[in-house]
Amino acid sequence: MAENFFGLTDTGKIRDNNEDTFIAQHILNKRYILASVIDGVGGYHGGEVAAEIAREEIINQLGKSNGELIPEMITALKQASAKIYKERQINKEHDQMACVATLVVADLQNNQLTYAHVGDTRLYLLRDGSLIKISKDHSFVGYLEDSGRLTEADAMNHPKRNEINKALGFSSEIETDDTYIETGESPFLPGDLLLLCSDGLTDMVNKKDITNLITGEDSLQEKVAALIETANNNGGNDNITVVLVQNNKAPQKVGAILPPSTEKKTPKTQEPIVPVMQNNPQVHTTPTATVKKGGGLTIILGIACLALLASSVWLFMEWQKLKPTTEVIENVKKQRNEQEIMLQDALDNAKGGTVVLSDSIFKAPIVITDTLFIRTDSLYIKAKGNIVLQRDTAYHGPALVISPTAKATVLDSLQFNDFATAIYVNNTALSLKNVRFVNSTAPVINRYRFTKPAVTARIPALTLTADTATTRTKPAHGKK
Repeated sequence: MAENFFGLTDTGKIRDNNEDTFIAQHILNKRYILASVIDGVGGYHGGEVAAEIAREEIINQLGKSNGELIPEMITALKQASAKIYKERQINKEHDQMACVATLVVADLQNNQLTYAHVGDTRLYLLRDGSLIKISKDHSFVGYLEDSGRLTEADAMNHPKRNEINKALGFSSEIETDDTYIETGESPFLPGDLLLLCSDGLTDMVNKKDITNLITGEDSLQEKVAALIETANNNGGNDNITVVLVQNNKAPQKVGAILPPSTEKKTPKTQEPIVPVMQNNPQVHTTPTATVKKGGGLTIILGIACLALLASSVWLFMEWQKLKPTTEVIENVKKQRNEQEIMLQDALDNAKGGTVVLSDSIFKAPIVITDTLFIRTDSLYIKAKGNIVLQRDTAYHGPALVISPTAKATVLDSLQFNDFATAIYVNNTALSLKNVRFVNSTAPVINRYRFTKPAVTARIPALTLTADTATTRTKPAHGKK
């Protein structure tokens, strides 16, 4: 095995079979290093089959690469997903199988890495003693941890930490959703170390201990063995797989450069020596400027104060536009629950103007303790499955407030329970499709704002179909 990459997988202390596999090898006449960690799921032997299918597809596709790495990685994962899905249809014993995977192509010649990722296996970069998580966990708990809403310790002990939102072989969504596969590129500098691992490591060993174990002069084999041994000593609840890849070229040294100057300076006024790190995008240098004492400094400070005041006024005015009125928002809770946080983030970060709310991620009912805001210019919100928004008993405001900055909003197949007013609209277009309101006095209120003192207008009536009529039946519970 080459000195600058090494991988190993272990069954762990609890499982009696290993559904993990990995790749650690050269490709294309040793031009690149191909590394991958694949974690199979879906029952006894099923996960092993899915993981091996993915491994073969990744090696076959990347082994004949023409240099277009990201498209070829995407193709490899899509082909693996299609083959796993087909195998599920043929072999009913494996009808629940799937796998998650992280793969990297390291180009040491150009100090570059390219990666693709689906699921909750992980990719880390160790640089200058700091361990940075590059990939994002495609799971509910991983999302909360990555966004800072859960600490690492809380995430490691969360009862839903192993529930994933994306995997290879789950469905055909990977073919239609451009965001399903996470991809990216990053500098891979001399001295850097990559860690790819399954959740059997990160569920058992915290980030600090991982960093300590892979920092030092031990060989890659010794570091991998130490990581697996520590995970087993901490319980070994799952299969454990680790791959390390090192850019073993000599690290760049920090040099000191004195800025050029045409003026003679005394030792008291001499500018400091500024260190410059070559080829390191994480190190930035900011030029400094000196000003004379007296009037010039006063003028600059005055301009800065005026700019700060103007920006504060502008931010306040923008906030006022979006802030719901006091007669609508009452008794607002300050602490949202996890489902609300994820739903608001989905509304704020919608890509392509569409949000699909799946009951495999959002478990019914979603208890609303505070107002959800829609600010996107045009947004289509589609419920897939049983998505119910339930008012918390201590909250008396609307479920949704649509900002006047939103030009058009479409709600499809949602259900609102026990809101006196479920949706509050600020003079903007709203379309409802198969939306249900349970125990709602005024399901939708549209507030019109007029800037002129005298107004001539015609406000059309809203026609409701049978699908949007108020009902008092109890909603069915979603799948667990």
